[in-house]
Amino acid sequence: MQGLFKHASVSLLALTLLLPAAAYAQTTKTVPESQMQMQLSFAPLVKQTSGAVVNVYAEKTIQRQSPFAGDPFFEQFFGQQMPNRSEKQSSLGSGVIVEANGTVVTNNHVVEGADDIKVALPDGREFPCKVVLRDDRVDLAVLKIDTKESFPTLPIGNSDAVEVGDLVLAIGNPFGVGQTVTSGIVSALARNQVVRNEFGFFIQTDASINPGNSGGALMNMKGELIGINTAIFSRGGGSNGIGFAIPANLVKVFLASADAGVKSFERPYVGASFDAVTSEVAEALGLNKVRGALVVKVSEGGPAAKSGLKAGEIVTAVDGISVEHPDALLYRLTTAGLGKSVKLTVVENGREQQLSLTLDRAPETSPRDQRTIGGRTPFSGAVVENLSPRVADELRMPPESAGVVVSEVKEDSPAARLGFEPKDIIVSINGTEVKSTSELSEIAESDPGLWRVEIERDGQRIRQFFR
Repeated sequence: MQGLFKHASVSLLALTLLLPAAAYAQTTKTVPESQMQMQLSFAPLVKQTSGAVVNVYAEKTIQRQSPFAGDPFFEQFFGQQMPNRSEKQSSLGSGVIVEANGTVVTNNHVVEGADDIKVALPDGREFPCKVVLRDDRVDLAVLKIDTKESFPTLPIGNSDAVEVGDLVLAIGNPFGVGQTVTSGIVSALARNQVVRNEFGFFIQTDASINPGNSGGALMNMKGELIGINTAIFSRGGGSNGIGFAIPANLVKVFLASADAGVKSFERPYVGASFDAVTSEVAEALGLNKVRGALVVKVSEGGPAAKSGLKAGEIVTAVDGISVEHPDALLYRLTTAGLGKSVKLTVVENGREQQLSLTLDRAPETSPRDQRTIGGRTPFSGAVVENLSPRVADELRMPPESAGVVVSEVKEDSPAARLGFEPKDIIVSINGTEVKSTSELSEIAESDPGLWRVEIERDGQRIRQFFR
């Protein structure tokens, strides 16, 4: 056996001499060259870091309506108030302690809608905790353990330093069996369109990730957090060797927002819309490969317009870092941070230029003026607001949306019964264009009797008559 390892070592030495010196410039990344090296273990690294990975238990109460609701026979005895029952639904995930005061990062989908959240440490202790900040677009949530105790933490690394082929460990609680560690490599970077999120930029790994791993740690060989395990590619519910993690650099920005005490996570406002680059577009614009973000529309007076960005151009890099697709562009701008200025590499007609883009919050170009409509109107029970880029961002609507939007519909209200929904834009009433919430209130108070209403929903115009 020793002879085999001796010959293997000689072969590796010969291979080293044949490869360019640049391939071995990073001496920290090597392959095993001896029997002793092949007996190396991840155990010391796991002991050092696993205490910072916790189980997250989320519980919510849901109301189950009686199956006899609406039945005349049963309503004769119970009246309109049919007996309902409540049930508790539990979900299980993982989380990572990133600050000694008990700040935990996990996935939003692990705790979304939960009434009661607890975290369990590897030593078996459980603590209640509260949600500090969450966002469904980036699928991240920050929790705070309700205690003054000091906890072990996992330091957050630089996910931009991650390379395909790097060794990684995934730590979490798959299937609720208890803390589990799996190993693998980074198999791809900048993956998008892998989950139904508005924000797609993931580290791909072949380390086994299963249900229950969500919110757990993807860790490098330095014991640093490089990603939050989020999704798996599976048709049967188990790991097929392809898992996805949210990069740590996005976690840093999100955590900084939580520490600042903001109510919602804000991404930079660009004032432009983008689309993927096709092979036909790349050929027409002189790109040597299909990559980048095609500028589709630029809003007048926005940051993109001020920077000189124009429709038809392609953004290929941010601060010198290549942009593979529109999601990658959004990721780079978000991780750069609000208030910063970035350099965009832009290609038009085969010519490359550099533009400076200032990253700021979405503006409130119209006063927010939130109102709840009442009275004898079809809109009674609808909460309406003046649209602006900031309100549109909060409601997950296109930034160029304008007019008056329904932001909420009160349960069992006339507006709810007539089918109005959040994000409906009220375009006109009886042929009169509605430009502000004050105008809508005036029309509602006039009580015209006949209501000819036009709304815009998901880009489609809908016209309805009400009496």
